[in-house]
Amino acid sequence: MNTPEILYRTIELVGGDRENTHGNKTDNHNNIARLWSGYLQNKFKSTDVSVSAQDVATMMVLLKIARTQAGSHNVDDYVDACGYAAIAGEIADTKE
Repeated sequence: MNTPEILYRTIELVGGDRENTHGNKTDNHNNIARLWSGYLQNKFKSTDVSVSAQDVATMMVLLKIARTQAGSHNVDDYVDACGYAAIAGEIADTKE
C-alpha cells in the first residue's frame, strides 16, 4: 500500500460510519481521558495526574507505533496511527 492509499484508507475509517458505532470521537476520547486519569490517580496515589482527550489520541499513536516494532508487518498499524494523529490534531484545533 502506498502513501496516498494509506491516507485514503485513514479517511475512510475516521470519516466514515465510526461515529455511528463508537459515538462522537471527541466525546469518546474525553471519556477515555477521564477513565485513564482516574486509573493513574489511583495507581500513583496522586491527584496531579490528568490526561486530556488530546493526550489519549497522541498516546494511541504511540501505541500503534510500538506495534510496528514487534510481530509481522501490518499496514493497519500505520493507518490507525494516521487516524489517531488526525484526531489529536482535530481535538487540538477545537481547543484554540
